[in-house]
Amino acid sequence: MKTIDVCLSPDLMHLYDVSNRTVVVVDILRATSCMVTAFAHGVESITPFSGLDACRAMNTSGFITSGERDGKKVDGFDKGNSPFEYMGDAVRGKKIAFTTTNGTQAIEKSKDAKKVLIGSFLNLSSVVKYLLFGENSVLIVCAGWKGKVNLEDTLFAGAVVEKLKNHIEPDCDAPLAAQHLYNQAKNNMVQFLSTSSHVRRLNRLNIHKDIEFCLTCDQYNVVPRLTQGILKLV
Repeated sequence: MKTIDVCLSPDLMHLYDVSNRTVVVVDILRATSCMVTAFAHGVESITPFSGLDACRAMNTSGFITSGERDGKKVDGFDKGNSPFEYMGDAVRGKKIAFTTTNGTQAIEKSKDAKKVLIGSFLNLSSVVKYLLFGENSVLIVCAGWKGKVNLEDTLFAGAVVEKLKNHIEPDCDAPLAAQHLYNQAKNNMVQFLSTSSHVRRLNRLNIHKDIEFCLTCDQYNVVPRLTQGILKLV
């Protein structure tokens, strides 16, 4: 039977053999939410970069350069890390080069998995359906914050575990802990996360609408997948 596990921080990736797993990378606030939104609005591809310089260099190849450091848009980049920047015709058919403090680092550490998907609450049911009918065991990789655990990514992991509980067994206690947290929070995740470290950090940037949007389930029916270092729709 397939199993599911949760890596609560990319710094713990050395504990997991992902060669035969489908990994779902999640950075709710806000990288993977931006990526999912961009694909839902017709972007052709997103190439994730762990480093700023490599991402910046893509602007000479016709890419939209996007990303943040410490929650703030990178100077000289075309776009930052708000999902509202990735809506409408401005991104349709475009190629995006993307780098963030945590999300693209988590993608880089997950690249040796059999499959790498991008998850968010915005495409939660689509991801769950893909995992349900897929042949591989699952690892949810939470981007966290600079190696530390955060609540919002853990809640997403718990939501996936909860929705698959009758079909895929948990590997250890991490999925169970995430599941319990999600069941406590699911009726009002905005309130549940109001005192969390990253929400407090982002609140200083006055992006309340981003937080609320990123915690909204099932806005989009898309599943981005990493293939040869480039994200495209499955």
